[in-house]
Amino acid sequence: MSTQDLINKLWSLCHLLRDDGVTYNEYLNELTFLVFLKMVEETGQEKLIPEGYRWADIENFNAATRLEEYKK
Repeated sequence: MSTQDLINKLWSLCHLLRDDGVTYNEYLNELTFLVFLKMVEETGQEKLIPEGYRWADIENFNAATRLEEYKK
């Protein structure tokens, strides 16, 4: 996937969130947090994040309940 493809996909998802009533500040905050968690994992620093809040934990949530688990 090219950088432009990734940008387009991200904006597409942001538009979906906006259409569902999520404000720019809300989705920017959540997106920043998720990118941070992913980068911590990719740099091997996940031990600095408490268990239950790591990228792998979010990734392993049941797809049907992922949003509810994430909100906790």
